[in-house]
Amino acid sequence: MEKRLLIANYNKIFGDEGTKELFFAPSRVNMIGEHIDYNGGYVFPCALSFGTYGVASLRKDKRIKMYSENFSDIGVIDVSIDELEFKKEHNWTNYVKGVLVEFMKKAKINQGMNIYIFGDMPYSAGLSSSASLEMLVSIMFNDLYNINLEMLDMVKMAKVVENEYMGVNSGIMDQFAIGMGKKDAAMYLNTATLECTYTPLILNDYEIVIANTNKKRTLADSKYNERKQECDSSLEKIQKIKQIEHLCDLSTEDFDSIKHVLSDIEQRRTYHVLSENERTKMSVKVLNQNDIKMFGKLMYQSHVSLRDDYDVTGKELDTLVHLMMSQEGVVGSRMTGAGFGGCTVSIVAKEFIKKTITKVSKEYKDIIGYDAEFYVISVGPGVHKL
Repeated sequence: MEKRLLIANYNKIFGDEGTKELFFAPSRVNMIGEHIDYNGGYVFPCALSFGTYGVASLRKDKRIKMYSENFSDIGVIDVSIDELEFKKEHNWTNYVKGVLVEFMKKAKINQGMNIYIFGDMPYSAGLSSSASLEMLVSIMFNDLYNINLEMLDMVKMAKVVENEYMGVNSGIMDQFAIGMGKKDAAMYLNTATLECTYTPLILNDYEIVIANTNKKRTLADSKYNERKQECDSSLEKIQKIKQIEHLCDLSTEDFDSIKHVLSDIEQRRTYHVLSENERTKMSVKVLNQNDIKMFGKLMYQSHVSLRDDYDVTGKELDTLVHLMMSQEGVVGSRMTGAGFGGCTVSIVAKEFIKKTITKVSKEYKDIIGYDAEFYVISVGPGVHKL
């Protein structure tokens, strides 16, 4: 969105006084490496060209006033910086409050702020709208309060907000991808060490197409935390017979010798984690060799594992992936994000994109009963001041 429109919209809500600063935090998509960032594995996300915009200015009192164009029915939420406890009725602004709680552990903050938010990304769709908001307000607070934290520090703080303030036991991938993203590059990230290599994501004759199932879910209400608990239980049992720190310290070759200590469900969950970690490693190798078709095959194998072993897909996601893989010019497709709804990511030959979207749109609606939404996306930079 243009700066002048953002400022005009801010002025409608908060008036024209004060020095206004503008910021942008992208959404993210994980190309492969799903549900392993909380198991110490490798992931391969990238920042996207759409995301969350913010306009902010300091106030003379201690009030934080927040408004989102995407949740206009809620109106302005007004809190004191001295009263930042989680309240369910405060909806999206809990993320803002959670980030401010973390910042107040680092610096003395006595001044309030007006915050206007506009997102041009789909919400509750597996593209990390919550992490986008967390990183947006992190850079906003860092800038306006002159705190001068490093980006990686803010990434780690945002993960704490997600885990401890919001109650979602997620890994660090989303915040890292949004905070540290680079244009036209994916991040080959070791989530155990945070060692990151940037890999050019230039697909030449292909494009990345995201399809939103339009089945909404929230991480805290989904089975996300249940999967995390299943992995923790598996790790605890394995650690009694093998010295490891994370599940992804194992290989699939190790699995046969240790699986007898796990329940049937734990075996399936663990096998997904181990095989997905190895698929991610292989994906980066084949992409560096410009083997887009093999990369696409690994994406589809990832989806099958998430469907059969990790059980986080569902009819909508499986339908979209099946329909996409049935189209000429589609080399790979998989669910992305936590699952249980949300989005798929596919690699589609440019010449077939229009035909593919038209056909899959119709067939999806015939099967599911409502529309999917499609986005041909580009890979953008991480969170930044505009």
